[in-house]
Amino acid sequence: MALDSKVWPTLSLAEWKETHDTLHMWMQIVGKTRLALAPGENHWWHVPLYVTARGLSTSPIPYRSLAFEVHFDLIEHRLIINTSDGATRNIALRPQAVADFYRHYLDALESLGISVKMWPVPVEVDAPIPFVDDRRHVSYEADQARRFFHMLLHANRVLARFKGRFLGKSSPVHFFWGAFDLALTRFSGRRAPEPEESAGAMLREAMSHEEISFGFWPGSGTVAEPAFYAYARPEPSGVPTMSVRPTSAYYSRELADFILPYESVRSLASPDDVVLDFFQSVYDAAADLARWDRAALDRPPAEWP
Repeated sequence: MALDSKVWPTLSLAEWKETHDTLHMWMQIVGKTRLALAPGENHWWHVPLYVTARGLSTSPIPYRSLAFEVHFDLIEHRLIINTSDGATRNIALRPQAVADFYRHYLDALESLGISVKMWPVPVEVDAPIPFVDDRRHVSYEADQARRFFHMLLHANRVLARFKGRFLGKSSPVHFFWGAFDLALTRFSGRRAPEPEESAGAMLREAMSHEEISFGFWPGSGTVAEPAFYAYARPEPSGVPTMSVRPTSAYYSRELADFILPYESVRSLASPDDVVLDFFQSVYDAAADLARWDRAALDRPPAEWP
């Protein structure tokens, strides 16, 4: 059944938790392929997935003298592997254990002459199960996956519009398969204080420079609902008491993030404008508190796309 592209769909985390968790593991498997084979970039920009017109994609991954892409088609519910020499493999997205998906995926790559060595254990989840042993996550409801994709489409559009308001260094709008969130990050250009050694190599690289980040995720941890978020790292003094818009937004002290519940905006007359205003209000306040050089970094409002 087709969805109305103008209507922001509803999908609580509780409603699709089982499909969410299975899809999360499948995307980690594909994402780890990109991590293993793509040339490294700062802030781990070589590892995310990207929203497409049909789902999520790795973008081209170099392999020897060729390249290949892996696509999650969340409309026809297929995993598609395309190579630059014209070969294609398909795996049906259907109820199946992560262990079976992992085996089918590696077999498909091998049939294309692609060998990948990845650490076969998920990250950023509680009680991770090695992919080869994971028969706990087996659910896939096609309608739920498609509604999630449409939520990502709306969030991706808003984040892309917001990206155009900034002239400084910023990330792509990209989907991190570890935290399972769509993200956009702006940078002041200044180095951040060195994080604690216990932070690990991943966080030290990711948080090497001052940043203000924005994004969307379907629910996680203490925020068990779909939500937009925004935060500053390192967090300048005064952020928790900043005034941000709209009134439905709030500051989570546990996460040190501002949260705007998806359900509070999806049925409004112009949800795009409300989410843009949320991102802008957090950026304005946080950038001022952190003394960013906004005259150099910000595009004048008259020139916003």
